[in-house]
Amino acid sequence: MLQRRTLLSWGLSSLAPAGAEVAKTATTAHAAPAHTAYVMGYFTESPAKTADNYGLHLAVSADGLNWTPLNQNDPVATPTAGTGGLRDPFIMRRQDGTFIVLATDLTGTDFTLPNQYIHAWDSADLRSFTGYRRLRMHSMPTHTWAPEAFWDASRGQYGILYSARSGGRDALYVNYTTDFRDVGAPQVFFDPGFDVLDGTVHTAGGTNYLYYKSFADGRLHGARSTTLNPRSFDRNTYTAGVAEGGIEAPIVVRANDRDEWYLWGDSFSPVNGELYVWRSRDLGSDAWTPLTKDRYAQPLNAKHPTIAPITGTEHANLLARWGAPAWHRITSYNYPDHLIRHANNAARIDPYPFDPYQDAQWRLVPGLADPAGFSFRSVNFPDRYLRHADYALVLNGNDGSAAFAADATFHRVPGLADGGWTSFRSHNLPDHHIRHTGFRLRIAPVGSGSPAADRQDATFRIGY
Repeated sequence: MLQRRTLLSWGLSSLAPAGAEVAKTATTAHAAPAHTAYVMGYFTESPAKTADNYGLHLAVSADGLNWTPLNQNDPVATPTAGTGGLRDPFIMRRQDGTFIVLATDLTGTDFTLPNQYIHAWDSADLRSFTGYRRLRMHSMPTHTWAPEAFWDASRGQYGILYSARSGGRDALYVNYTTDFRDVGAPQVFFDPGFDVLDGTVHTAGGTNYLYYKSFADGRLHGARSTTLNPRSFDRNTYTAGVAEGGIEAPIVVRANDRDEWYLWGDSFSPVNGELYVWRSRDLGSDAWTPLTKDRYAQPLNAKHPTIAPITGTEHANLLARWGAPAWHRITSYNYPDHLIRHANNAARIDPYPFDPYQDAQWRLVPGLADPAGFSFRSVNFPDRYLRHADYALVLNGNDGSAAFAADATFHRVPGLADGGWTSFRSHNLPDHHIRHTGFRLRIAPVGSGSPAADRQDATFRIGY
């Protein structure tokens, strides 16, 4: 199954009632507030299924690349009808400034199940969700996957876009609505003659863009059209393909403060379970450059997300309502796809994702020997802390001794390889820092005069 989400621009002209003058709209009290942050919606899965949760999860970000999960990465809303779970949530701001949330009606991974319905919620501010219902999109004996919506100003209606199978192949269908309660009959929206899934629409500079997953070559592609009419994208693919293999679920996101675009894609397999990002300075060109993992960090176990722009006030209100996690994950500088974790009571760095995923979650508590420092307290073994023993970092229970407290206390200092990152100095051996060697963690003498490789091994990022 393949799903994706999109970001739709909310321009001043889109707020104008039919026939209104743009100049008048720009001076009205209804002008759109500036977007300075982002919200992501997702569900969760992990390699051994310990994190599988098919409710709506939320995260926020100031830069659209590094995310803070809300509500301790637990769901903020869960369907109460249909299969009782969701995949592929989609969040869009409507013309009145409120939000609509749509999602696939499916719990788990049995993609053979036919279902003609999608989930829908209304929300004024994403701090509460009301009006839960299911919308029947068609009567075909097939699925209704990865719904999203877009505003078609020429019709004065929203189009609900989704993947369904008819005539022997998967295509993108659309139903039109004004209120996300009564929907019109299904129409084929995009069918280039081969299987496609996960369509996402974005409008920029007077051009409409449709990104999708192609099964003709296994890549993510973009098509464009001067209209949003059904079938207008069929012969207008303009990209050579951005990624191939197990990548799906494209999201197109414009940076809030500059003409820069990000394309997100998701790994289909929960065993891999990673999100990938490409950047372009011109959405109309076929020029996407992959971002390295040190540039972004996905929410823990996030799958098939949606990203929408929000205001700074909305960002603050969401954090106030749902709260940031009480735990952290810590990323290696020179292996940015690796996280600090414990395994068999040894501290090491391993590539994300893995199970038990809690092995990489840490509460950074006041230092046991010095509250000006901190100690790494395990989330899934809360009576255990990271300490050094014979210079190796291990996870041990606190025996209450002064020696244990000193061994388990560290101080944050600017990253030895990059001042924007962090290094961890030992409390009782202050010329030693935490570093990885052969992916195992230990403390060793590492300073500003050490070789570059050693400084990189001793540099980390504290995130979520």
